[in-house]
Amino acid sequence: MPIYEYRCRECRKRSSVFVRSMNATVKARCEHCQSTKMNRLVSRVVAPRSGGDPLDSFDESMLADVDENDPRSVARFARRMKDEMGEELGPDFDQAIEQMEAGEMPDDASVDMMGSDGDF
Repeated sequence: MPIYEYRCRECRKRSSVFVRSMNATVKARCEHCQSTKMNRLVSRVVAPRSGGDPLDSFDESMLADVDENDPRSVARFARRMKDEMGEELGPDFDQAIEQMEAGEMPDDASVDMMGSDGDF
């Protein structure tokens, strides 16, 4: 049962949506302004590594140089975290990094992870 995060295109605030099934259609609505114009965000993922706590090597200072408004900065951080985890995170994650390295956030792309028009 996943929890998806969205950013409202009207008020730009973040909302979380609990979904009962990964296959369910999501009709996200902003919990702040009630708009349905929402873009899905790439959520944080924690994958445990064998032999220890997955966050043993995480230091909050790693976020110090990340500018969340700069897609390339976010892509650099995402690649670093992927390398730290040592796990394959799948084609959606790789595609999101490629989009950010090209200068666009995945929720701003013409084709996002959930649909071609960004409306849910």
